[in-house]
Amino acid sequence: MKLWDKGFSVDKKIEDFTVGKDRELDVELAPYDVMGTMAHITMLEKVNLLSKEDLDVLLVELKKIYEQTLAGNFVIEDGVEDVHSQVELMLTRTLGEAGKKVHSGRSRNDQVLLDLKLYTRHKIEELTNGVNHLFATLQKRSEEHKDDLMPGYTHLQVAMPSSFGLWFGAYAESLTDDMHVLLAAWRIANQNPLGTAAGYGSSFPLDRKLTTKLLGFDDLSYNVVYAQMGRGKMEKSVAMALSSIAATIGKMAMDACLFMSQNFGFIALPPQLTTGSSIMPHKKNPDVFELIRARCNKIQALANQITLITTNLPSGYFRDLQIIKEVFIPAFEEINDCIELSTFAIENMTVQKNIMDNDIYKYAFSVEEVNNRVLQGVPFREAYKQVGIEIEEGKFNPPKEISHTHEGSIGNLCTKEIKDKMEKVISEFNFQKVNEAIEKLININ
Repeated sequence: MKLWDKGFSVDKKIEDFTVGKDRELDVELAPYDVMGTMAHITMLEKVNLLSKEDLDVLLVELKKIYEQTLAGNFVIEDGVEDVHSQVELMLTRTLGEAGKKVHSGRSRNDQVLLDLKLYTRHKIEELTNGVNHLFATLQKRSEEHKDDLMPGYTHLQVAMPSSFGLWFGAYAESLTDDMHVLLAAWRIANQNPLGTAAGYGSSFPLDRKLTTKLLGFDDLSYNVVYAQMGRGKMEKSVAMALSSIAATIGKMAMDACLFMSQNFGFIALPPQLTTGSSIMPHKKNPDVFELIRARCNKIQALANQITLITTNLPSGYFRDLQIIKEVFIPAFEEINDCIELSTFAIENMTVQKNIMDNDIYKYAFSVEEVNNRVLQGVPFREAYKQVGIEIEEGKFNPPKEISHTHEGSIGNLCTKEIKDKMEKVISEFNFQKVNEAIEKLININ
């Protein structure tokens, strides 16, 4: 079945090529297509384009289909082009003429736009929960190890004393900024395109504000041409947010790989979280962090992939946009896997204590000694020169007491303040509003 069928057959090679992976990917969109249809027909009844009797039977049947999608029993049959066609086919088989009325005032263009936005909203909520769990884990480990010193590096050269409290906490705070980027993407996704049809509106008296309310959107995409231009733009914006999160996690994974090596020996994973070598019996490889690093690099390329698909398209719909689904939809599972495995690894990570007692790190305390002399009245440049000469002559014996008190330093991690930042940005998503609207829609009488 094809919604555009006019009584002739398309060559099978052309059909297979143009459909591509749509059937497989559209199964992911099925519950959202049903939600959108429920909202759309509720609106059609309000504007007298559908009878109350038809609406009632359609809603009952759509709820059954929705339950099938949640149970994993929804399939797109052979010969059916996409999820929109499958849902309409199921309604028509069961209800006859009533099933043929659900497409009034819609195009597959605004249907897929809507499905992708509803899907993306749900995936952003899932992603936010995962990020928040990783954030909490990092903060917990930060507090546990706030007094355990480690060397800090610049240019991969020993620089100044740091701490595991700072290291874990740095990645926690980085995630708060990533959530600001994700919030911006959420606000782009959380606008209703339904009713823009093929990108030029409809002569039907549609009530687009009603479907916006029914689906829990914050606002709607008003201009019908721009709504269609949003296909690809929304996905690119979300991809940039995924990239931001992936950059944080990928950098943390790189640190972990470095710090687990024998040359550093700062951290360790239990044997069950490492892999071995086929010929070297001593090896305990950090494969989990290496794969997280690689997957995060892959995710960071996503926005560029979408850009290259869409960059030379004029306004209006083009089939090129279909290909975006193939790179966009799988990205959520990939980033969620990276977050979940990072959280698990951080929870089970062992930290090496007393690292800074090793003399190879003694020069990391040179700045502490310079600052001590400044506090005793020696001008900074003179103190710097004195310590430098002592180091060159092999006479430097550093004090290893650390006294950092300013905000965000070794002795004042500001864990609560960073947590407050994260809680504030997460509250601005207002997932509760969306979930309450969808719950009301699905249970509509």
